[in-house]
Amino acid sequence: MMVSKSLTFSDISMATQTTSDLTSIVNALSEHQLEPADRTTGRNPLMIPHPSRDEINEIVEALRTILFPGYFGVSEVTAQNVKYYVGAALDRVRLKLHEQITRGLCFDGQNTQISPECRGKSNELVNAFIARLPEIKRLLITDINAAYEGDPAAHSRHEAIFCYPGVQAITNYRIAHELHRLKIPLIPRMIAECAHSATGIDIHPGAEIGESFFIDHGTGVVIGETSIIGNRVRIYQGVTLGAKSFPLDENGKPIKGIPRHPTVEDDVIIYSGATILGRITIGKGSAIGGNVWLTQSVQPYSRVTQGPSKHTFFESGSGI
Repeated sequence: MMVSKSLTFSDISMATQTTSDLTSIVNALSEHQLEPADRTTGRNPLMIPHPSRDEINEIVEALRTILFPGYFGVSEVTAQNVKYYVGAALDRVRLKLHEQITRGLCFDGQNTQISPECRGKSNELVNAFIARLPEIKRLLITDINAAYEGDPAAHSRHEAIFCYPGVQAITNYRIAHELHRLKIPLIPRMIAECAHSATGIDIHPGAEIGESFFIDHGTGVVIGETSIIGNRVRIYQGVTLGAKSFPLDENGKPIKGIPRHPTVEDDVIIYSGATILGRITIGKGSAIGGNVWLTQSVQPYSRVTQGPSKHTFFESGSGI
């Protein structure tokens, strides 16, 4: 049996002190803001309804059901109802995406109303993205085929769609890349980070990746913003396509947007743990061995391996 206890003066004093401490903490947290949030526009973060992470996640999952109806979302999709299903889902995505693009594009912290011109711009961008969905699906089908054909453990293409983290990450990348090409702020990175959190695969939406791209296993893969990857490239877990250095401006700040990541030509294989840095070129048909540290270009059809003496060996023109 529990016995009730009367409050004492000490209890009341402690509660009052706690409330006072909380008030001062809340005041301190509210005063120190990152102002301006965007130094190029002077936006005040307290006045802008930024894109919602939850809404972006829902949009990506809805797009997955549109790109692969029957695999995600409602499973009872047939040849007779697929067009109705895709059409209805696409209409919902269009509305949700328009709202999120408007949030990221149009609010400036000065106005509480969105101008008709700004909504019109958002609508144009949404329509341009929707028009690219058939091409996104075509590219993803080549990626799925590459996963099935490149992995002896894959028993079907269905398995690759349902189970492979590489396919999930590449799907997010292909969606984010098209939004990035349209110069839509923030949302492409949010989509890429959703995949990064779920799969451990970090692909910047600014990277350019060709057809039939396969990431096997995938955990720890990093592909930087200005990377260029050709067709039929395969990479394994732990691979980094990164920057060797960051040129600085007169104020000592990194210069944005300059090419600083590798170019990987067609039919290259990069094995697990390889680190490839800088604006170098991995020639067509080359194979980069596991745990190699590479900061110089290699000729087409080269083999680069980590030898027992810890030095990297190059064998060019091997015809692999």
